[in-house]
Amino acid sequence: MTIARISEVERKTTQSGKANAGRWLLEFERQQPQRADPLTGWNGSGDTNTQVRLSFKTKEAAIAYCKKHGLQYHLLPSGPVRLKIQAYADNFR
Repeated sequence: MTIARISEVERKTTQSGKANAGRWLLEFERQQPQRADPLTGWNGSGDTNTQVRLSFKTKEAAIAYCKKHGLQYHLLPSGPVRLKIQAYADNFR
């Protein structure tokens, strides 16, 4: 059974705007363990579902996609956003 992970996209720490806030990302859980390639030594597996990432505008749309395609899913909520309000003059104190 394929299991999907639905998480809210967090903004990068270098961004102050909220342009892509509220977007949801669906990723698939790994079905096979990774193993070392005997020739190169790199880790890999035959499971290509982990390379798929789907983006949705709402959490409900992501859940509806999982239900439509018969996927099990679990939600990963994002942590609270903590803003440190600071004036430019505070850099010189």
